[in-house]
Amino acid sequence: MRAPLPDALRPIALATAAALVLGACSQAATPPAGQATQLPKVTVLTAQTTSVPLASELPGRSAAHLAAEIRPQVSGIVQKRLFREGSEVKAGDTLYQIDPASYQAALDSALASQARAEATLATAKLKADRYAGLVDIKAISRQDNDDAQAALLQARADVATARAAVQTARINLGYTRITSPISGRIGRSTVTAGALVTANQATALATVQQLDPIYVDLTQSSTQLLELRRRIAKGEVKREGDAVPVTLTLEDGSPYAHDGTLAFSEVSVDESTGSVTLRAEFPNPEGLLLPGMYVRASVTQGETAGAILLPHQAISYDARGNAVAMIVGSDGVVQARPVTLSGSRDGQWIVTAGLAAGEQVITEGLQKVRAGIPVSAEPAATAQPAPLAAR
Repeated sequence: MRAPLPDALRPIALATAAALVLGACSQAATPPAGQATQLPKVTVLTAQTTSVPLASELPGRSAAHLAAEIRPQVSGIVQKRLFREGSEVKAGDTLYQIDPASYQAALDSALASQARAEATLATAKLKADRYAGLVDIKAISRQDNDDAQAALLQARADVATARAAVQTARINLGYTRITSPISGRIGRSTVTAGALVTANQATALATVQQLDPIYVDLTQSSTQLLELRRRIAKGEVKREGDAVPVTLTLEDGSPYAHDGTLAFSEVSVDESTGSVTLRAEFPNPEGLLLPGMYVRASVTQGETAGAILLPHQAISYDARGNAVAMIVGSDGVVQARPVTLSGSRDGQWIVTAGLAAGEQVITEGLQKVRAGIPVSAEPAATAQPAPLAAR
């Protein structure tokens, strides 16, 4: 067992131990001679300007190109339904037959009334002609002649009324045969044979919809539309012609095989949503699109000249939510550069302001750097993707 140090030697021992510890720490903190501090390594992409189609991703729903609700124009009992639900029908095809018996009887009655009126007219004309000759020789009074002429006019009016009644009865008889006003696909029937229907009833008997071509109604915020028009006016976005191409992505994420065009833009803004409705027209030969389907559309509304394409990971956001790109300056020091984004395309941001061609944008290693520190920049291993306009 070691004997304890005398009280007089304890301060000296403690001082010696402290000096040894400090010396060891100093040696550990001092890097070996010739070894420099290692800079963070980042991957950079050289910014290149190009012309990029300016496309907006908009939600929408499909709608029939033409739609007609089938309603009876006369009342009666349905005798037959003459179509198969879900089938294609042509304009003029008979869809329902209403019992025509009472309408045929009404037509026969109107024809009889017309014949009676025409017979009365013939008699009135003969009498008027005869009286016209007699009044000249004063064989009858002038009053009798005036009465005969008035009776002739009355008879002619009665004939016109009778003919109109015949025409009305014939039209009503024709309405007992309910036909399709358009060509298209007919849906479910709401009535069967034997049902009583009434003229212009609220419930449609069936609906016929024309699905080729088909409409897609899209919604775009009014702020986006104003920004687009402002940029077109300033020349930042160019448009060629009136045809605006549109592509679709279906509900399951698959692309729609046929491209469409923008048909028109609504002239007013929806006050409740602050959005504008755009209508696109698409061919639908296979009948894949049905009314009411939810889709996403890419609307090419112009072309942005001088844009820069960057991968999504090259853009970060500051505390205010503004887009920022980190670049490496000519001195090798990182700079934070606010940028303006105009949407994305194929996994790349479209940068329209804030960067210049030739600048080195950090794409990998962002988590290791901040503005103001020097870095070791290496070019990206893969080439920058080809401009979207050339694809």
